[in-house]
Amino acid sequence: MRRLRPILAAAATAALVATGLVAIETTAVTPALALENGLARTPPMGFNNWNTTHCRAEFNEGMIRSIADIFVSSGLKAAGYQYVNIDDCWARPTRNAQGNLVADPVRFPSGMKALGDYIHARGLKFGIYTSAGTKTCNTAGFPGALNNEQRDANLFASFGVDYLKYDNCNNQGVDARTRYTRMRDALAATGRPIVYSICEWGQNQPWTWAQPVGNLWRTTGDINDTWARMLSIFKANVTKAQYARPGAWNDADMLEVGNGGMTTTEYRSHFGLWAIMASPLLIGSDLRDVGPTDMNILLNRDIIAVNQDPLGKQATIVSNTGGRWILTKQMSDGTRAVALFNENSSAQTISTTASAIGLPGASSYGLFDLYSKARRTTTGAISASVPAHGIVMYRVTAGGTVPPGPRYEAENATISQGAVETQHAGYSGTGYVNTVNAVGPYVQWSVTAAAAGSVTLRFRHANGVAENRPLNVSINGGAPVSVNFPATGAWTTYATVTLTATLVAGTNTIRATATTAGGAPNLDYLEVATG
Repeated sequence: MRRLRPILAAAATAALVATGLVAIETTAVTPALALENGLARTPPMGFNNWNTTHCRAEFNEGMIRSIADIFVSSGLKAAGYQYVNIDDCWARPTRNAQGNLVADPVRFPSGMKALGDYIHARGLKFGIYTSAGTKTCNTAGFPGALNNEQRDANLFASFGVDYLKYDNCNNQGVDARTRYTRMRDALAATGRPIVYSICEWGQNQPWTWAQPVGNLWRTTGDINDTWARMLSIFKANVTKAQYARPGAWNDADMLEVGNGGMTTTEYRSHFGLWAIMASPLLIGSDLRDVGPTDMNILLNRDIIAVNQDPLGKQATIVSNTGGRWILTKQMSDGTRAVALFNENSSAQTISTTASAIGLPGASSYGLFDLYSKARRTTTGAISASVPAHGIVMYRVTAGGTVPPGPRYEAENATISQGAVETQHAGYSGTGYVNTVNAVGPYVQWSVTAAAAGSVTLRFRHANGVAENRPLNVSINGGAPVSVNFPATGAWTTYATVTLTATLVAGTNTIRATATTAGGAPNLDYLEVATG
């Protein structure tokens, strides 16, 4: 592979004009200061075993390998889920003669390095657990990392770890900020990029000090699979929107969707609330047993797109009257996400307006229901009958723009002569695709359409050089259409070009191929909208 072009740092926005069938749309992203490890620029998405297995025997190598396989086969990876994380009880109760942690030979006979290799071979990332104390939280008393921070960080790096959950048990009364900063520095010293999750349970208000320490921090104690506990965590987490930003997130704990303790309506509320609060989306159910209804909740790309929006805003409260909640989230494309949430045990009508959720004045607004997929227009009123314990979520656009549709990240597409990169803020999902500077490299998405018909394709990109980078876009191998991707001013300045296309019902391939020696622009995602 030829050397990829260099990418520069900045943040702004530019208008794009594409040739022929392409409209104008812009995206502005301004990175905020946080832990400067360049990671978790959107909330991490993945899996953690604890909610479903705790320390029981079924937590083992076979289970975790199966989860990694299901990520790929079920479409979770393609939807953006990336981290396969293991929790407490993976190690032996004592360190070895060299002072290192050792994988339990019964649970993990192949060892942690082999497990990480298995996960990485599927294009996923590997997460591990320990505690910022002398022992972990399980009563068996597995060794913690307090006073062994660099030793353990080096070991984790040698395993190929990409994510560390750092718990708070048996901390010997040592100041929390001191303990968590030590591990931050130890992880940095390894030279390996490792997302750093502070599991301090909100005891010392980490949202007020953890932005330069970790990529995410728990705001409460542990979740469990009940409506009451989920609701209490939501209420604690939703008030902390001012502290969330790219690379630094309020963590409302793992998802319970699929574990069976709540109804489908309640799980939809759970998933939607976590998404709009920009909380990490870490599946806490055994994916081998999750049924299609719950899997469809986890795979809802429109809800995921709200969570993964690169602007990095957490929803704020518009109002809360009598258990009727209205939340709004500012999105990078100028739209607003809004959640109408009903905590009551009977159906409620919940109403707001486009103005109240922060949109500018317009003669009409487009509403896209993120669960039902219905689309409609309004002169400004936003209202729905929301079932007991239910949620209705919309993306709302001002004027006659096409409402957003499902998002397909470039890093999850088929890539020819290119690489997934993460050097600069502003991208959606887990990275963007940078191709070789040549004619011929392409990115190809697989897109599912419920019915045949016309759609709008939105390609989000950055082009930090002066010249245009045109691409040929072909649908299902048909005749290509040349689409122009003009300069955006910097590699961290993103904007969007749109193209009208016709899809068939079922699976479609959409390929964007470089046609000049400069190669393609940096491609972030493809969004597919109907209507």
